[in-house]
Amino acid sequence: MKALLALEDGTLFPGTSFTGPGETGGEVIFNTGMTGYQEILTDPSYFGQMVCMTYPHIGNYGINPEDVESGRIHCAALIVRECCPVPSNWRATESLPQYLSRHGVMGLEGIDTRALTRHLRIHGAMRGIISTAVDDPAALVAKARSLPSMEGAGLADHVAPKAPYHWTPQGPVPAPQSQDGLPCWPEGGRFRVVVYDYGVKWNILRLMAAHGIAIIGVPPRFPAEAVRRLSPHGVFLSNGPGDPAALTQEIAIIRQLCDEFPVAGICLGHQLLGLALGGRSFKLKFGHHGVNHPVQNLATGKIDISSQNHGFCVDISGLDDLEKTHINLNDKTLEGFRHRKKPIFCVQHHPEAGPGPHDCQAFFPRFARMLETGAPV
Repeated sequence: MKALLALEDGTLFPGTSFTGPGETGGEVIFNTGMTGYQEILTDPSYFGQMVCMTYPHIGNYGINPEDVESGRIHCAALIVRECCPVPSNWRATESLPQYLSRHGVMGLEGIDTRALTRHLRIHGAMRGIISTAVDDPAALVAKARSLPSMEGAGLADHVAPKAPYHWTPQGPVPAPQSQDGLPCWPEGGRFRVVVYDYGVKWNILRLMAAHGIAIIGVPPRFPAEAVRRLSPHGVFLSNGPGDPAALTQEIAIIRQLCDEFPVAGICLGHQLLGLALGGRSFKLKFGHHGVNHPVQNLATGKIDISSQNHGFCVDISGLDDLEKTHINLNDKTLEGFRHRKKPIFCVQHHPEAGPGPHDCQAFFPRFARMLETGAPV
């Protein structure tokens, strides 16, 4: 079925829908991973975005229930050069077109994804509309221009939990409540951690559990006073979608927590920590989305290849209490920092991978060490 991608600057990319009729819109970005489309689709950080895969042939290994990073698809659409409708993989339980259709998410193929990627690199990520109603391209461009901008968009509520939960090997389950109305801690684990879930990837929780951490996941505006009453060993701030500067209530809560608990964060959590401690955030031109970004540890000089998915960056220049720990070697943007006096550290990239290399997974034993000592690491 014919379909059209219309960008807000008037650029048009004709193609074919491989998921049937429909229309959807969002910020158009590109991801440079050759594999990992299932993890990308289910990563809550992609909420409100239409993802163009730069690798031309997508879908050849199908979909399986083990490799998801959340309970549903969060991307607004998937854009590929060519979709493989018949997978070849013993683990596959359905094809990519079947999976997208089942979740009501559009898939577009047949466009020149190299040209689209180059356009976004030159002009920046921009709003777009995909539609099978292609008779009036000008109307689609106007719709794209009317979509809300990603800047100023606080999107965590769209993907975050509504109530506290426990993490289990089968996924999150509701946390039982004690008589005082607080969630009960799960049994086991050397350390107890409150995870502020702004759209957490499940592999983060899997790896925390593997390092002896008992988890209570909570909504973005879970009160700091309730955390005090839970008496955790530490607090973790997750990844998630949207503009960190728009989450003003969340930032205020984090500022309180930083005075009382060891705190660590990944991606959006890193950005929110930076803002809570006095930094500023800004939007990147086309973001970092892929599995091959080189990140340098400034203390050791070691270079890791990292998985990344973010459209915003944080600047901590001039804050004497904060020390840069990692930078992105592609554009020198901040990839991690630590507090010089308090047990606080965070990274912008995704050490849990899912998809991507495992170079950066030292984050998790480092977090466990900070929980054990209560001291800066």
